[in-house]
Parts: sequence; structure tokens; C-alpha cells
Amino acid sequence: MQKTLVLSSILIAFLILPLSSVSFAHPHPGMIGVNGHTHTPQTEIFPIDATMGVEKSTVFFHAPTDNVLPWAFVEGKIANHVKDYPVIIQMYQNGEPARFAQAEVNEDGTYEYKFRVRSVDDGQVTRSFTGDYTVVIYKVVYLHPNLDTA
Repeated sequence: MQKTLVLSSILIAFLILPLSSVSFAHPHPGMIGVNGHTHTPQTEIFPIDATMGVEKSTVFFHAPTDNVLPWAFVEGKIANHVKDYPVIIQMYQNGEPARFAQAEVNEDGTYEYKFRVRSVDDGQVTRSFTGDYTVVIYKVVYLHPNLDTA
């Protein structure tokens, strides 16, 4: 089982590395396919000006009703991020807003938004997320990062 998981992770890494930006939404690290969905983002870029644009990625997130983990994550890496612009994250369930947030982008282009999906207080379990969600992630990127501007 562990060997299969490791080999699957390596294969997925090779499939994802060529993407300019990688985004994931999952209830815990390592969960890649959920409920028939993959974490391959659908991505569009909308130019702001001649050098920058907004990259919109849409991924799917599933929080099972029997989840025992308290946290979920939206994380990724932006290859050509514009410094000082956070990532905007919008989560929807059945087309209705479920949560909006923003996450700072690190120097290496990585970002992570961690949020609670399950709490236990005095033995009472509260699940703030269950079911399927559409996660829309907005990132400000350079349109032509390899051009020499000097």
C-alpha cells in the first residue's frame, strides 16, 4: 500500500511539474483523487496590462462526512508570481459561497491556506465542511516572465 502511494505520488508530481502554477485543495496532504475528481486545475489568464494578469484556477475539494481530521488546505506554487499580491481563494458549494480567504505568497511562489473542517468540543463533533466544493483561486502573475526587460 505504501509503495503504491509513493509511486502514485511520484507519477502525479511528474504530471504536474510542467504546469506554470499548481493548486490543490484537499482535506489533508497526500489526497489526490476524490470522489471521481482530480486536482488538475482548470486555468484561465485575464491580462491586467501588458506585463501582468490574473490567473484563475478552479479545482475541486471534497470533505467526507466521516472525516476525522480537523484541517483542510488550499495550497500551490506559482511559477511567475508578482511580489506583494496575495492569492484570493473562493470556495463554493452548490454555487453558493462557503468561504472566501486570501493567502500570502512566499518568496519561492508557494502559498497555503489552512482551515478547520472539523472540531470537537466537550465530545460534540462539529463539521463546518462536508460534501463537494468548487475552489476558485486567483493569482497575479507576470504574463511574459522570460522576456528581458532591460
